[in-house]
Amino acid sequence: MEARTESAGKSARREAAAIQRPPLVRELLLVAGLFLVYKLGRLLATGHTGEAFSNANRVWDLERAVHLPGEGAVQSALLHGDTLVHIANTYYATVHFPATAAFLVWLYLRRPTHYVWARRALAAITAAALLVHLTFPLAPPRMLAMAGLVDTGQMYGPTVYGASPETDSLSNQFAAMPSLHFGWALMVAIGLIVAMRSRWRWLWLLHPLLTLLVIVGTANHYWLDAIVAAALLGIVLAVIRLPHRTAAAGGPPEPVPGGAPAAPDSAPELVGAGR
Repeated sequence: MEARTESAGKSARREAAAIQRPPLVRELLLVAGLFLVYKLGRLLATGHTGEAFSNANRVWDLERAVHLPGEGAVQSALLHGDTLVHIANTYYATVHFPATAAFLVWLYLRRPTHYVWARRALAAITAAALLVHLTFPLAPPRMLAMAGLVDTGQMYGPTVYGASPETDSLSNQFAAMPSLHFGWALMVAIGLIVAMRSRWRWLWLLHPLLTLLVIVGTANHYWLDAIVAAALLGIVLAVIRLPHRTAAAGGPPEPVPGGAPAAPDSAPELVGAGR
């Protein structure tokens, strides 16, 4: 009897998840559309060379004034061997988008309610970052002479940027702050920690930590770029709250890991960007 009840509960939860899962085609179009808007926005923000280097000098001086550790310390550790720096460049170039896409796909298939929350949060922090990129162009530390850092991508490869910001038509190299590499990685870790129940789920924090060391060590970002990204994500998550899940139909609310008991299905899903 207990086995049948447990089986019925699992079946009901699967049915509830299917009901909550947004249509796949619409989600693919929405995510692709958001990505294209962001890429176009970054291209609109290109140029502003003088302003970008002036802001870079201010950021560098501010970091030294508040006694943040020098970015050069991380890069020196990477430069102890060609293999290590090549791995860091490869991580920077190849992990960012695939890891975030895999995160969204897993949530969509396994945790649809968490998926909607995570997709909205990622869209919101990306939009906020784009506004900062447009209003505060910033040359990365690899371009700043006073930093004394090496452009590891150009020197050791691989790199995702052209040799010159003026001729790079695929990306905006003056969009260092905030670092979406770090912001997205932190959201991936938080999303997986919230969605999973394993005692090992906190190890996902290694992803943003490794990303932080890579973006700083390769001289693509300042420490402040990651700090601003984390602050923006904190604001986003304070506004876009995770909706509670429900247990099997007719059963008690199922608690969200680390949260309060879930509300009924009829409760509003969440407030924020459009679904």
